[in-house]
Amino acid sequence: MTVILIFSILSLFLGIILGYIKYVFPIKKNPIVVAVDNLLPQSQCAQCGYSGCYPYAKAIVKDSEKIDKCIPGGSDLIFEIAKVLNIENVEKSLDSSAIKNEKKIYTTVLIDEKNCVGCSKCASFCPVDAIIGAPNFMHTVLQKFCTGCNICLLHCPTNCIKIIKE
Repeated sequence: MTVILIFSILSLFLGIILGYIKYVFPIKKNPIVVAVDNLLPQSQCAQCGYSGCYPYAKAIVKDSEKIDKCIPGGSDLIFEIAKVLNIENVEKSLDSSAIKNEKKIYTTVLIDEKNCVGCSKCASFCPVDAIIGAPNFMHTVLQKFCTGCNICLLHCPTNCIKIIKE
């Protein structure tokens, strides 16, 4: 019993020290990275090839990553990021041959409601909460909010989720 009390007091003491250190020495973020990150949709869908919106924003600013990789953001986002980064000719900065030859296909998902068992695994993994439904009941996708990240496909045990091209 005394060992648990000692560890509890030690943990509390170390927590107070770490909180104080974070307050005195805050981590300073690059304001341009924060501005680009605020423009991104924050869906953390990883369609851009990065694990989330903040790593993608950091790569745009620090590694000169292309600004057209965010599929849920669309073309409006490209121009907003170009304004923040002061890119004058957006078309010249992007790979125009890739844009002409490869059109990005926007997809969403649809749940086959006859085969849905209501396990709600897909809903728990949806980063934008586009899948609704109660546990043990049929689920459905709100097409307006679905970004097409397809994360839910991997977690559906009955394979009742299908990709729809728009």
